[in-house]
Amino acid sequence: MEKIEVLKSTCIPLPIEDVDTDQIIPARFLKATTKEGFGDNLFRDWRYHRDDSPKDDFILNNPVYGGKILVAGKNFGCGSSREHAAWAIHGYGIRVIISSFFADIFKGNALNNGLLPITVDPQFLDHLFSEIEKDPGVEVEVSVPDQTVRILSSGETRNFELDPYKKMCLINGYDDIDYLLSLKDKIQQFELSRN
Repeated sequence: MEKIEVLKSTCIPLPIEDVDTDQIIPARFLKATTKEGFGDNLFRDWRYHRDDSPKDDFILNNPVYGGKILVAGKNFGCGSSREHAAWAIHGYGIRVIISSFFADIFKGNALNNGLLPITVDPQFLDHLFSEIEKDPGVEVEVSVPDQTVRILSSGETRNFELDPYKKMCLINGYDDIDYLLSLKDKIQQFELSRN
């Protein structure tokens, strides 16, 4: 997985509440068994017409907005437990999602796939949406070591909670298997000491 330590990026605003996993990646795309290609179908039904032409009014089709940070409304990732939702967001190139509330299963799936969900207070989220609306080029800095998110134009900063194990995995670019492999020498030494 890709390491995330300090990320500076512009943002994609999605001020919609209760975005569920079927909206993130519709069920008809869940037949694949690898992560490849899911980003192409992120928000598929919101992004494209039935004839596959882009919907001009959807935020991902607006060239004014871009970046590796998605700023989303409250209760992002609700609905079914499909891990494919995290795959699709990551596959699109987004590395951080900022919201005031995440569904627990989605949050776990995101962290397991190198995607950082940051929970902030509703006032900060509203302020961030406002700053992006005023200037789509506004950058946000996310520091995983410091567990902070900062709007660079105003300096306004918030701390966020992050499980210490998941923090270590994000900083090192580990998934659970990579973490175990990083301990291979210690595991072997322990096994040898038992003989």
